Amino acid sequence: MTTVQRSPYRLTPNLFGVAFGTAGLAQCWAVARDTVGAAEWPADVFWILSAALWLVTVPAYVRNVAVRGRLRSELPDQTMGPFTSLAVITPMPLGAALAGHARGAGEAVFFAGLALTALVGSWLTGVWIRADIPLVSWHPAYFLPTAAGGLVAAAGCAALGRPTAARVTLGYGLISWLILASIVLVRLFTQPMLPPPLLPTIAIEVAPPVVAGNAWFAINGGRLDLLAELLGGYAALMALVQVSMFTTYRKAPFGPGHWAFAFSYAAAFTNGVSWLAVEHVRHREPLTYVLLAVASCAWAALAARTVLGLVRGTLLPRVTEPAPPAVPN
Repeated sequence: MTTVQRSPYRLTPNLFGVAFGTAGLAQCWAVARDTVGAAEWPADVFWILSAALWLVTVPAYVRNVAVRGRLRSELPDQTMGPFTSLAVITPMPLGAALAGHARGAGEAVFFAGLALTALVGSWLTGVWIRADIPLVSWHPAYFLPTAAGGLVAAAGCAALGRPTAARVTLGYGLISWLILASIVLVRLFTQPMLPPPLLPTIAIEVAPPVVAGNAWFAINGGRLDLLAELLGGYAALMALVQVSMFTTYRKAPFGPGHWAFAFSYAAAFTNGVSWLAVEHVRHREPLTYVLLAVASCAWAALAARTVLGLVRGTLLPRVTEPAPPAVPN
């Protein structure tokens, strides 16, 4: 009988942030294409790369979890559980992008991701209601299953020409964000600082207002209205908070958790590109390319550091095997 060789590493679900963050950068280029006529190929390259990363990460993660006997404990895990939702959220922007080239296939991928996102989000919400989770255990990744999932779904539904579904999922995401923010911010304000490996999750705080803003622009046809202005105001606050957190982020050891910066900041740059367009800012084209250059260089730096960590064997946590039992004399 053959045995499955165990990996010496533990694959954690925040690895899905690599594909998700890459999809965020692809979306930034796609919006720039629509607003200032940016080249189409960068968005396509990043969409393909995101899909490839997702296709590599999902089976590797599932195999690692199964071999290590973590199938039942991974989703309810109070630290890493929320990140598992990224596995089912990421196919939504990928499906919406694919629909531009193959409508039927793209819609199938998108709505499969939407259905799975709703199932995972509702199941995790039930777990959080039933579980006795100490306030100190909460962190911004708790936004991912429902708030992020709903807001990403809203943008995708709008892109696919489903306005009613877009508004329904926008409500799903917005209300989830408001409810969870009341818990997460109280935790961040009143409890000790997050452990160093979780510090990058604070970058997720900027994501809900900018992803909601991007979704609303997609729904309302890129017009400036009261909701867009309200979301923009809070997004500006959270962006300034990110600047103030720079020295704190430096305390975090590099790992998969750093990819929390990728999608959050890419979505913020995407929102900035949209605002330049809707406000008809003078010289918006060069300003848009500056934002694209910064976002792309930041992604490249993060990717290079990730590859270096993989080569050196420092990116992923190692699993300590239990010592074999002593053999009696």
